[in-house]
Amino acid sequence: MTTVWNQARRAARMNPSIIREILKVTEKPGILSMAGGLPSADTFPVEALKSACDRVLSQAPREALQYAASEGYAPLREWVAQRVAALGMQVSPDQVLVTSGSQQGLDLVGKILCDSGAPVAVETPTYLGALQAFTPYEPLFASLASDAEGPRPEAIAALPHDAPGTRFSYLLPNYQNPTGRVMGAQRRAELVEASRRAGVPIVEDNPYGDLWFDEPPPAALSSLWPQGSLYLGSFSKVLTPGFRLGYLIAPPELYPKLLQAKQAADLHTPGFNQRVVYEVIRDGFLDQHIPSIRARYKANRDAMAEALRQHLPAGCEWQSPQGGMFFWIRLPAGLDAMALLPRAVDAGIAYVPGAAFYAQQPDPRTLRLSFVTLTPDLIREGVEKLGVLLHQALAGEAEPTP
Repeated sequence: MTTVWNQARRAARMNPSIIREILKVTEKPGILSMAGGLPSADTFPVEALKSACDRVLSQAPREALQYAASEGYAPLREWVAQRVAALGMQVSPDQVLVTSGSQQGLDLVGKILCDSGAPVAVETPTYLGALQAFTPYEPLFASLASDAEGPRPEAIAALPHDAPGTRFSYLLPNYQNPTGRVMGAQRRAELVEASRRAGVPIVEDNPYGDLWFDEPPPAALSSLWPQGSLYLGSFSKVLTPGFRLGYLIAPPELYPKLLQAKQAADLHTPGFNQRVVYEVIRDGFLDQHIPSIRARYKANRDAMAEALRQHLPAGCEWQSPQGGMFFWIRLPAGLDAMALLPRAVDAGIAYVPGAAFYAQQPDPRTLRLSFVTLTPDLIREGVEKLGVLLHQALAGEAEPTP
């Protein structure tokens, strides 16, 4: 007898990550990939991590290799609480939950705060991984009208208030993925005030805040409304993504349920990884390490900005980001980034079509370029190839959008 598996309704809402699917294609030899949001492997502190692994296994092998507390390694949680003080946040280590990457934090948020049919507000566009994390819990996404600084305050006031009410707004104030935009201090204050008045909590995601080029971003949204905000952070962009280490900071009344969701998911984030990372960062390592990442990424940003100015056809729109990892490009009317992607791969380059980053009404003319994994020379080569492709498409050598 053949077994018939009846899948849960939420399974039908799960879709593969378009970025991960594109990365499979870019593994072909010779592809210049500007697609994945991967930090440069040249920034990984291999020797520091190697030494830390040796110390952990020498000094506390039994503890490091045993089951650990679901909340996370206590010294690491204390370090996080002290670190976010620089962002204007005054929190207790008891509010810090260590997660398996900030992506797990998003999943825990979805489990605890999302209900079928309840609205969740997101930026336009927003991080694709957050849409993937929240979607199985069947929210109704409300797209916040946004401009070059992010969501407009009046968009918060326009959110649904009737039962079940908007559960939260998911916001990325610093060098947002995918647009690279940053919210100014005034916009942050206005958004928080609008959120207070509307009674809509904020889920603040900040994986890129340390990757500023000329000046640091303003204080965290969570510092302006601690009791109404949940904050997500990560070690992936400033240390290494391979350890899958992130954290969330929650108000005391919300923390217990998030902890229960964490226990049900994986019991705890690997204790060995936590101890190794703490050994690396405990004495101020990041204060010396992160500036080198900023310098590398700024040089790459400058190379891509110059190449875009030189090679992209008239009608393309973009802003040079002040930090982070991405350029966001809007193509001239009549072009479709998704439709052009196979031709781009054939030409030896890859990017991420922007439509996947929209909860509603995707813009087919948009695409995201990462500037951190290629060298400046390869960036210039890749952008030149992209420019040739776009010029050919505008000359009628590609199918226009309807």
